[in-house]
Amino acid sequence: MAKAKKYFGTDGIRGRVGEKKVSPDFILKLGWAVGKVINRSGASVLIGKDTRISGYLIESALEAGLSAAGVDISLVGPLPTPGIAYLTRTLRADIGIVISASHNPFYDNGIKFFDSQGWKINDEIEYEIEKYLGHDLVCVPSDQLGKAIRINDAQGRYIEFCKGSIPIDMRLDGLKIALDCANGATYDVAPSVFHELGAEVITIGNNPDGLNINEECGSTHPHQLQKLVLDAKADIGIALDGDGDRVILVDHRGEVVDGDEILYVLMSHLHDTNGLCGGVVGTVMTNYGLEVACKKLNVPFVRSKVGDRYVLSSLVGNGWKLGGESSGHIVNLAKTTSGDGIITALQVLEAMNSSGKSLVELRSGLDKMPQTLVNVRVKNPARANDCKPLQDAVKEIESKLSGKGRVLLRPSGTEPVVRVMVEGETEELVNEYAQILAEVVDQNLT
Repeated sequence: MAKAKKYFGTDGIRGRVGEKKVSPDFILKLGWAVGKVINRSGASVLIGKDTRISGYLIESALEAGLSAAGVDISLVGPLPTPGIAYLTRTLRADIGIVISASHNPFYDNGIKFFDSQGWKINDEIEYEIEKYLGHDLVCVPSDQLGKAIRINDAQGRYIEFCKGSIPIDMRLDGLKIALDCANGATYDVAPSVFHELGAEVITIGNNPDGLNINEECGSTHPHQLQKLVLDAKADIGIALDGDGDRVILVDHRGEVVDGDEILYVLMSHLHDTNGLCGGVVGTVMTNYGLEVACKKLNVPFVRSKVGDRYVLSSLVGNGWKLGGESSGHIVNLAKTTSGDGIITALQVLEAMNSSGKSLVELRSGLDKMPQTLVNVRVKNPARANDCKPLQDAVKEIESKLSGKGRVLLRPSGTEPVVRVMVEGETEELVNEYAQILAEVVDQNLT
């Protein structure tokens, strides 16, 4: 059994700004620890961020810590997380750092890490960083301090990378796109990508002020985009999250298309065009309907734990390319090394373009099983795994479902909540069972 990590969660380090893991003194020490892990002459780290006001503080603290360890720093400013993964690889940096708390509110922030190949860093590197966090910070001599430079063309490089993920002769002329950038890291690059490919782009959520990231907008709050799609008579709506690694779509009828449905659209299109490599990876949260759809096409399907690093690990282990999460975190290793909301949206547009079908038609082959997810705020989410009254309640619900549904309790790795998910034959049934379990969680864990 792997030893527990003190600071790292399922996706880097995350918390409320000013407290514990996201305080200036800790971030300074973290930068130094990362530099010590690299531990070579001429080492460099690339740093990007989303639009949170706290990004300035964290960027400066990281820069100071890395410099104290003798590591050079390249700053790119606001850029989507997948853009940092791409630039870390192409600029030959030793590590890429993203300052972001993804879909969380502005008062949270965090740090994600990529290795030199653009992959999320592995457990061994995280353990090594944590080891140095337990040491005293010792600054290198002045003549060995790291230097910092700013990369001025980072956005342009990433825009061209996104455009290069679809066929060179594909254009979006005549297509009207409604786009929600969540007032986050994609606010500038995403409109440029779709506009340069010929689409008419109507954008919301592209005026970040440091405080409004993800606020009633983006992939976690698509209601504004749904209204915009209908009002503007758009062909498709694209909702990105704060750091741009997730996407949720809206069809021309104003209905939300989640990550499971996006994964189905891409899977079936690649299957029909002989472009699917192996099978598909979902997570324990993936709707059972996608598993059934894969079986109908004789496409292998497996589930991983929730978190893009686990999806990636399963893809690499199986030698496959396509996987993702219900939240809209989709990975296609034939295109890039991480979840990328813009590139995922472009893949869906490519499927629409080559098939001549609307998003409504492309998603129509997926019959989703009714599913309800309830988030219950608790003090210690991890206790859900060994709470007997809760486990007994789960067994009782599973017995009632009689193999025609499933129950999942998942302590969140990024928030103080337990996620209660129930799938079954009817909406009424899953709502009732999810509420019963949520009450048991509340009674025993709060």
